[in-house]
Amino acid sequence: MKTPARRILHCTAATHAGRLFAASLSLAVWTNTAAANQSANIPAPSPNKLERITEFFNNEVATGKLPGAVVLIQQHGRPVYLKCFGVQDVDTRIPMTADTIFALHSMTKPITSVAAMMLIDAGKLSLADPASKFIPAFADVKVGVASVAADGTPFLKLVPPDRPVTILDLLRHTSGITYDYIGGKLIMKAYSESGLFDGRYNNKVFSDRIARLPLARQPGTLWRYGHSTDVLGRIIEIVSGQTLYQFEKQHIFDPLGMTSTKFVLESDEERARMAEPLPSDTILKLAETQRRAHPEWESGGGGLVSTLNDYARFAQMILNGGELDGKRYLSPAAFRSMTSDHVGPDSGVARDYFYFPGDGFGYGYGLAVRTDPGNAKPPSPGSIGELKWDSGSGTSFGVDPKLDMIYILLEQTQNERGRITPVFKKLVYDAFATTD
Repeated sequence: MKTPARRILHCTAATHAGRLFAASLSLAVWTNTAAANQSANIPAPSPNKLERITEFFNNEVATGKLPGAVVLIQQHGRPVYLKCFGVQDVDTRIPMTADTIFALHSMTKPITSVAAMMLIDAGKLSLADPASKFIPAFADVKVGVASVAADGTPFLKLVPPDRPVTILDLLRHTSGITYDYIGGKLIMKAYSESGLFDGRYNNKVFSDRIARLPLARQPGTLWRYGHSTDVLGRIIEIVSGQTLYQFEKQHIFDPLGMTSTKFVLESDEERARMAEPLPSDTILKLAETQRRAHPEWESGGGGLVSTLNDYARFAQMILNGGELDGKRYLSPAAFRSMTSDHVGPDSGVARDYFYFPGDGFGYGYGLAVRTDPGNAKPPSPGSIGELKWDSGSGTSFGVDPKLDMIYILLEQTQNERGRITPVFKKLVYDAFATTD
């Protein structure tokens, strides 16, 4: 299928030797967009403050904390900052580029959620549909309640759900489905002992297996991160009659020109473009080994790989309200629903320690939504209405309608992501601040 014409991004190699050239490129790109920014009364980024991003990531690479990274800040549809740092693999020493391929892990979730909303737009799926309508095993799902036996032994008491798990629950992580490393000890034990990842499994097998596990909470009562989006991926397959990749390729990837976004790399050329974590990043190395060992599992919650060039197209479509280059992917109503907070004070949904959208953020469908400044003093950087998500592999992105801006960081690190992600975001928003 012919893909649409698109702007191909080419990174400036942000090495120490190339810093002066990188700074001048930033200034040139910034100057080209300054007039548009001024006419729209939206602040443009400061070239000097953008250079702080370069300094930060140069230091991360130079001190051995990261093999490399790629960074894009795009405003009014054009790059205002675009740089590649370090190498994609410390063994091969191949430099990072805008076409280096990264494991997205949980940055897969927004894409799967868009795919589900497209089926809702088409009238083939409803937010109110029970999961059991498509996956019969969910008709028998139980909720696990932590209990104590007469002899003092803790156990999970299995009780019926107050209502069925719905598509809405899967989209907003209120299904009661969790991950094996999140939640109470008894639920985590049930997951770890279940054989959920034994042998070979595709979306059908995986969803049937997880439906036999106890829900961590009653449906609709708690935002709890987990495999909800993986189950949603299976429902997309059932409704569309295609594999998840086939559906997303036809309706999202090909129309957007996302030519390197897929679940399985198909050629030696593609595999040579894959970014790798440092050998010391053992948790991510293990996660990647497991992901690559199961090409049959198209995980809607964490299985995609992609590039900066590709994900920038997806993020710009989200910034544009579900449209890009004259093609609409989501109706205005579906887009508003997807990007509104559905776990706020009047929703009846509680939050716990594992509430990953973070301070000041609600949650839509696959995306965190900035609703207020939050409780931190001073507030964390960003704008009301900002959309974002990140992942366990260190990838992160955000969409800011107020600034007409997207930001994307692609890296492969579990060890350093908790430190780097907030620093990166602060540097981005500092660059747009009108005062020093």
